[in-house]
Amino acid sequence: MCEESKTIDMLNPYHTHPVSPNQCGSTNVQTIHAPLALVWSVVRQFGNPQAYKSFISSCAMLPGTVGVGSLRYVYTVTGLPAKTSVERLDLLDDDRHIIQFSIVGGDHRLGNYRSTLTLHEIKGGDTVVTESYVVDVPAGSTGEETCIFTNTIVRCNLRSLAHVTENMALASP
Repeated sequence: MCEESKTIDMLNPYHTHPVSPNQCGSTNVQTIHAPLALVWSVVRQFGNPQAYKSFISSCAMLPGTVGVGSLRYVYTVTGLPAKTSVERLDLLDDDRHIIQFSIVGGDHRLGNYRSTLTLHEIKGGDTVVTESYVVDVPAGSTGEETCIFTNTIVRCNLRSLAHVTENMALASP
């Protein structure tokens, strides 16, 4: 078994989501050639998802909320079939490098979306990022269509995270 597969197996308990008949879910993995501490420093910033999520134009935190339970208002870039998303931080574990959030409102197709993102260092100092989710299948869509759409967004975000953090790693002394 390769090192990356061992890592994914170790993280599976965090990426097991119950999926009801009107939902779909998936797991996506990205290897990043940057140290875990650097990647985590970007990912853990719940109030700054636009640091690496290219579909987000801005984010505002609900005043007075800090930590688990915090709400962020996310504004997407022009041209997407959504304008806003309201998201709640469900878990932030700095020791195990896990962040979970849920989408609790907004004008988009990702109803009842719940995501778990974990980081793990692998041999050579690289970082494996695993992101899993479950989401409702909107009326008029199939589970396959919904997963294709959602996976496209998640994979773009993970590739963007790799690009941002690998460039940061190259720039640091």
